[in-house]
Amino acid sequence: MDIERIGVSIEESLLNEFDSLIKASGAKNRSEAVRDLIRQKLAEEKLTKPDKRAVGCITLIYDHHKSALAQKLTDLQHHHIMEVIASTHVHLSHSSCMEVIITKGEAENIKLLSEQLAAQKGVKLSKFTLMPEEDAV
Repeated sequence: MDIERIGVSIEESLLNEFDSLIKASGAKNRSEAVRDLIRQKLAEEKLTKPDKRAVGCITLIYDHHKSALAQKLTDLQHHHIMEVIASTHVHLSHSSCMEVIITKGEAENIKLLSEQLAAQKGVKLSKFTLMPEEDAV
């Protein structure tokens, strides 16, 4: 793989913040950090295309005692059976559970599932990660 060298002009305050970010993230140097940011932005852009295939992870923390919530979450996953490839349920406390749902399929369908799950009454926190399928193989 050939490496091209480029120059970038950045104001000092922004560069100082970037250097702090690099240090905190564990990146080896500025070049590595810039490459990572470019890859991330390109991956995000790929996901805006129609019918884009993706892999993802939906993480939920919810109230175990909320009436019929666990059943509603399961029903939504069954409704999206073509996208849900695995899920794990963990008891965090007497009243809180975590569900991690691994997905694969059309990005729009996975995003819809994530939104539907997060909107359920009793879901306390929701985090959604999506990546282009082609970048995952």
